[in-house]
Amino acid sequence: SDICEEYHLQPSVYYRWQQEFFEHGTLAFERKNSYSERVEKQRIAQLETKLQKKNEVISELMEEHTRLKKTLGVR
Repeated sequence: SDICEEYHLQPSVYYRWQQEFFEHGTLAFERKNSYSERVEKQRIAQLETKLQKKNEVISELMEEHTRLKKTLGVR
């Protein structure tokens, strides 16, 4: 009540603001984290792409290895 008097607010306004903050206050912090989440998701996507390329290279090398073994008659 002292704060309401100091800033010339009706207590009902203060309590409404307080209720809104308790219900939706975490959104203010989530917005800050959304940038770091986007950066993290982008990094994960880059790493997944890199891993896929490595898997493709390994697959090609294994195919070539198998082909050479057949050509040379090695088991």
